[in-house]
Amino acid sequence: MNEFYEKTGYPRLVVDLEKLRTNLNVVLGKCSDLGIEVAGVVKGCTALIPCVEQFANAGCRWIASSRLEQLAAVRDAGIQTDLMMIRIPGLSEVEDVVRICDYSLNSEIEVIKELNRAAGRQDRIHKVILMADIGDLREGFWDKDEMLETALMVENDMRNLELAGVGTNVGCYGSVLATADKLRELVDIAEAIEEKIGRELEVISGGATTSFMRVWDGDIPERINMLRIGEGILLARDFREHFGYNMEGLNTDVFTLEAEVIEVKDKPSHPVGEISVDAFGHKVQYEDRGIRRRALLGIGKVDFGGNISELFPRLEGIEILGASSDHTILDIQNMVDEGRTLKTGDIVRFDLNYATMVYVTNSDNIVKVYI
Repeated sequence: MNEFYEKTGYPRLVVDLEKLRTNLNVVLGKCSDLGIEVAGVVKGCTALIPCVEQFANAGCRWIASSRLEQLAAVRDAGIQTDLMMIRIPGLSEVEDVVRICDYSLNSEIEVIKELNRAAGRQDRIHKVILMADIGDLREGFWDKDEMLETALMVENDMRNLELAGVGTNVGCYGSVLATADKLRELVDIAEAIEEKIGRELEVISGGATTSFMRVWDGDIPERINMLRIGEGILLARDFREHFGYNMEGLNTDVFTLEAEVIEVKDKPSHPVGEISVDAFGHKVQYEDRGIRRRALLGIGKVDFGGNISELFPRLEGIEILGASSDHTILDIQNMVDEGRTLKTGDIVRFDLNYATMVYVTNSDNIVKVYI
């Protein structure tokens, strides 16, 4: 902590832990009804410890993240839930993966061999989940014979690793839908491995939040027994916005971004002078709409990731015109035309999507408040 300054005031992020608990109870309850356990993915909220505690207390079997530093912070906080690394690790990370995590997702044999050696040096048993690429073309074995050979190698030759199961990912890169038929491909792979190793796998992980729609519709293949869910708990926004689901009972406003108005003035709507590029090197087209009332907020692209289209003002009549590193510019003329306005010191509140949630929870400039 800086002895001369402690950040207070705005911008700030208000996290409603009660609404988060509600979302956890709904999602875990629906999964439990179908025999599915949940790895609570906390990377979306940068593993803010008060949020992670809600995941653990609600009954998530695992706490999961793609960032080792986040999982280390969870471990340091004394949270006892098993930890899972959900980005396949690099060779440079194997010692830390074994030291910090109980489980990891894997698809590279050389990394798996090094995990085994690291676990031996640390006198630990580390559990691995082999990832199958069933079409989304991110991580995972594409050659299923190679995957089967690797599973046999882990099972029979790697004394410091345990083959916990298999998993897949859909929708994150290749936009592939998590249909029931697509997830049955993973079950078929799992059963082929089980036949070869002579036992049932602990985990068949059918994907992330994008697979939760199969739970919502009740048609997820029976043997899928684990999902890795983050956004569907933290925001519950994607299914409504992108797939038209009525996610009744889930709160989409767990997180509220608040920013302070630091200037309100009437100004031209088109810059005056020779036009070049903005602070980020972009050529921007400006519409001349005459003199308009504008409000300036003390928050910028550095804080929320740079894309103004992914901030959603709760107050009607606000149009986000643009942003620089540290300022966001609003057109509030429609408010003025309706007899309303903003003044210096007012607070403007925004809903977030996944992208902006990741940025604002990771920003030291954003004060975190829990209610």
